[in-house]
Amino acid sequence: MNPITISEVGPRDGLQSVETVMSTADKMTWIETEYRAGVREIEVGSFVSPTVLPQMADTAVVVAGARRFENLVVAVLVPNVRGCEAAIEAGAHKISIPLSLSETHSQKNVRRNHKQMLSEISACQKLVDQVPLAERPYFEVGLSTAFGCTIEGLVEEHFVIEMAARVLDLGVAEVGLSDTTGMGNPAHLERLVTGIWQRCGEARLTGVHLHNTRGQGLANALRAIELGITTLDSSLGGLGGCPFAPGASGNIVTEDLVFMLESMGHETGIDLEALLAVRHQVATLLPEEEWFGFTASAGLPEHFGKTALAETP
Repeated sequence: MNPITISEVGPRDGLQSVETVMSTADKMTWIETEYRAGVREIEVGSFVSPTVLPQMADTAVVVAGARRFENLVVAVLVPNVRGCEAAIEAGAHKISIPLSLSETHSQKNVRRNHKQMLSEISACQKLVDQVPLAERPYFEVGLSTAFGCTIEGLVEEHFVIEMAARVLDLGVAEVGLSDTTGMGNPAHLERLVTGIWQRCGEARLTGVHLHNTRGQGLANALRAIELGITTLDSSLGGLGGCPFAPGASGNIVTEDLVFMLESMGHETGIDLEALLAVRHQVATLLPEEEWFGFTASAGLPEHFGKTALAETP
C-alpha cells in the first residue's frame, strides 16, 4: 500500500478555534513531541492579524523553531499577500491560502470576494516565484467550503472544478479540497476528486482537509485514500474548525485516523502509542478545551500492528 502523509493541523486549525492562547513554549512542546512520534508535516500557525486571531501572533517564531527538526515540513496558512510575504520571510516550507467557494464565507473569513482572492493568489504566486528554487516554498490553494456552506448552502460541483482550474492556471502547485463545514460524504468526495483530476491532472490534487462535524470524517478519508489521495489533514484530539462558519466544528481526530490507516496496513510513519502520549501531554496544556476521539478512550488492542503486518503482502 502507498504511504500516507498525515498533516497535523492542530497548532493552527485547532488553536485558532479555542479561547486559550497557548504560549510559544507550549506550542513548541506540542510540535516537538508530535515530531518525535513520527509526524512529518505540521501546520504550525497562520500569518493573520493578531487583532483577529491573537492565538497566531507568534507564528514567525514558531516557524523558526520548527525548522530545526530534520525532514519536518513546516506548513502555514496565509489569508493574503501580506501574510505570504511574512511566511516566506519566516522560512515556511509550505504555504496554503484559502479560497472559499462560498463568496459569503470568503467575505467573513478573509474579507475578500472571489475576484479579490484570485488577485491575492496571483500576487502570492509571483512572490513565491521570486524565491530561489532551492528555498522556494510549496504554494497551494485550499478550496474551502467545497462540499457546501452553512451560510449559502449548496456549492455546485461544476463550480468547484472550474475554480480549481482557474487557480491552477495562475501557476500554483496544487489545490486541496476542504470540507470546511463537514457536509461532505464519500460519493460527493469522489465526484469532486475525479472531476478535478479529469480537468487538471492527478498531480494537481493530492490532499484533502476533512471535518467530522456530521460524523463523516473517517468515511471520507477512507474513500479519499482508496481513490489515490496521499495527504490527509487531521488534528490532535479533533481540535478545531472554522470560527467564521457557523457550526463548522470537528476536524478528523489524528489518533483515530492513524489507528484506521495503520490497522489497514498503510504506512504513516507514526508511532500511535507515542502519539497518544502526546495527546495526554497537550491536553494538560489546554485543560479548558474539549477533546474528541475514540482510540484514546478505548486504548489500543493487544494485537495492534501485528495483524496488519501479517496480512500485508
